[in-house]
Amino acid sequence: MMRPTITIPSTEMLQLFNAILIKHGFSIDKAMVCAELFTNNSIDGVYTHGVNRFPRFIEYIRKGYINVHAEPALKHQMGGVQQWDGRLGPGPLNAIHATNNAMQLARQHGIGCVALANTNHWMRGGSYGWQAAKAGFVFIGWTNTTGLMPAWGAVDSRLGNNPLVMALPYEKEAIVLDMAMSQYSFGALEQAAMKKEQLPVYGGFDANGQLTTDPGAIRESRRPLPIGYWKGAGLSLLLDILAAVLSGGLSVHEIAQQQSEMAVSQVFIAIDTNKLGNQSAIAEVVKRIITDYHQSTPDGNKTISFPGERVLQTRQTNLIKGIPVLKGVWEKIIDLSS
Repeated sequence: MMRPTITIPSTEMLQLFNAILIKHGFSIDKAMVCAELFTNNSIDGVYTHGVNRFPRFIEYIRKGYINVHAEPALKHQMGGVQQWDGRLGPGPLNAIHATNNAMQLARQHGIGCVALANTNHWMRGGSYGWQAAKAGFVFIGWTNTTGLMPAWGAVDSRLGNNPLVMALPYEKEAIVLDMAMSQYSFGALEQAAMKKEQLPVYGGFDANGQLTTDPGAIRESRRPLPIGYWKGAGLSLLLDILAAVLSGGLSVHEIAQQQSEMAVSQVFIAIDTNKLGNQSAIAEVVKRIITDYHQSTPDGNKTISFPGERVLQTRQTNLIKGIPVLKGVWEKIIDLSS
């Protein structure tokens, strides 16, 4: 049976998030930026890294895992590459800063790469893809995590689910791919478990090593299924290696030795397509590709959509009707304000 859901106007959610963040030591400016990110993630339907994740974000602040006063520090720069220390500051604020710097480097060099060590969970990686693409840049970014997923053929979790984001401008919006290396992120498993729902396809293994659609069983076994089986496991490994090497920060196995997921490593790459020789033709090329893609023959009543297209529809619906929130989650957030 599904848990009860209520709808919250985005303005009400924003105001409550902002008040709670100020209560927990954020400056007025930083509180609003962070509140907007959590609210926008929820408006876009990414509840797992928006409203659902907010109580844990506050918990990590209370436990001292997140330093609300920290400012990132530049460690090294060579040409269009920068290495930063996030100083365990709020992950979303550090990620916004890194994306802005990557875009600034791209304006100067055509391409900019910012590698960020010692930061915290960035929440929804796609936020920074949208940020860069809406500003006119191609974006590629990824983060490592604590150990959440086994190597292919293993049973213990030594890989992160290491989300990867790729984005580019498209007409007045963007195409944004945001995916974990596990078939379902742990946030998605948590959401499905809270709603008492089964997964549409196999998401991992249960304690007996059997493939299952039960999100609770997968969370308990800590054996989510890598995307593409051994291919997703391999990609996860390389993303971790590159994040640690480029940033000079921690790798998954080092993050996993800590008391919680913190001090992760991230990479933000921006490309200024205005610097390309084919700049004038890019918009038309992308339009033709998407037009052909949309002409795919659907399987039954399924809708063919490019990455980020359904987000635009959800955004419009949630802005008009309010954001659907599990009642228990909203009660936890209200308690944080008292």
